[in-house]
Amino acid sequence: MRSRRIWAAIAVSAFLPLVLAAGAEAQSEKQAEGPAALPHMEADLSAGLLDSGFRRLYELDFGGARSEFRTYQKMRPDDPLGKAAEAASYLFEQFNEKGVLTSDFFCNDSKFLNGIDGDPAENRNSPFLAANRTARQMAKQQLGASPKNPHLLLVLTMTDGMEADYDTLIEKKQLAGLSMVRQAESEANTLLGVDATLGDANVALGAGNYIIGSLPGYKRAFLWMGGIHGDRQRGIEQMQTAIANGHYLRPFAKILLALAYERERQPGRAKQLLAELATEFPANPLFAKELALVQQPRAGKR
Repeated sequence: MRSRRIWAAIAVSAFLPLVLAAGAEAQSEKQAEGPAALPHMEADLSAGLLDSGFRRLYELDFGGARSEFRTYQKMRPDDPLGKAAEAASYLFEQFNEKGVLTSDFFCNDSKFLNGIDGDPAENRNSPFLAANRTARQMAKQQLGASPKNPHLLLVLTMTDGMEADYDTLIEKKQLAGLSMVRQAESEANTLLGVDATLGDANVALGAGNYIIGSLPGYKRAFLWMGGIHGDRQRGIEQMQTAIANGHYLRPFAKILLALAYERERQPGRAKQLLAELATEFPANPLFAKELALVQQPRAGKR
């Protein structure tokens, strides 16, 4: 607030100027105390950048998403979630280019269980690996001082879950990918033990359970002996929880669950989720295309 000064132009007596000056000084001091007594609030300009960045990602505007995430990193350089979000943009972009998040891929056992077409070296995603590694290192370093920090545990769950997907689908290293799945599951369980409301953690749990549970019986038996378990139905339930309680990864959980429903011959449930995604993200043609496919006769029986 602005302070005010009162200047006496004409003095009628020797006493009047003193009264006016005293009154002006008291008013000025009162106004000066006003703003100091109020709490000083600064708008967090970084608030909303992650939300808007993830929205752009789900609209397939990957360059726009990275612009939001990098701006967030400049404003919050100590938060590893900014780097993890950038890593997600690279991986999601590659998934989109290779058609991973489609029924054609998800409902084809040869593709779903063996990874994308092409040589792993040709498909290598160096920007993803670099960003994901940085996010993980930042989170682990900070967890040393705060081992039960749910925000940092979420970053670890995300980075290890994404690397599991990358190892399995891009580099076609199934054992390495399954090992990362188990690591991400451990971190997700730790996170949910600290804060059960963080539904994004259930994406890693649900995807891991569903993918491992979809493997042929002899592979599941081999993994079981190594301590790696999978359950398709449990995976579906965990993805449902991620949709109910998730935030940044909630749309991703919807995509995965819709495609899982198609694999499970439940096109009606897949249709509901795809319709919600197509409405929420009209700029993404993938959702509208998948919705049209699932609405075709016998769409769920691929």
